[in-house]
Amino acid sequence: MRIEIKGRNCPVNDDFRERARKRFAKIERQVSPLAELEIELSEERNPAIAESQIVEATLHLKGVTLRARDASTDMVHSLNLCAEELARQVKRHRDKRRRRREARAATAVAPDAGELSGPTPAT
Repeated sequence: MRIEIKGRNCPVNDDFRERARKRFAKIERQVSPLAELEIELSEERNPAIAESQIVEATLHLKGVTLRARDASTDMVHSLNLCAEELARQVKRHRDKRRRRREARAATAVAPDAGELSGPTPAT
């Protein structure tokens, strides 16, 4: 999985990049190596907004795009919340695909089983 980390009006240091790679490693094991993850960091400059540190993650998979956005008072905490939310979405997407695949396999097998259990011809 390719990870791209961008900062909108805020610097992104190497320590934070490494922390993000470690945090999204679980998701990386669950998706295709061709998947692309974009992490965008920003800071709300309005002093009336307490949760000003914002992390947005967009995961581009083969047929779907998953997004997560979280805000808190600390950028690392926002990253952790965003990673958890995206992990839930990936798990749900994988389960949904697995159920569809099993349902297709069951319908492909069902007509063959119906032929075998039908009435036997009289002799």
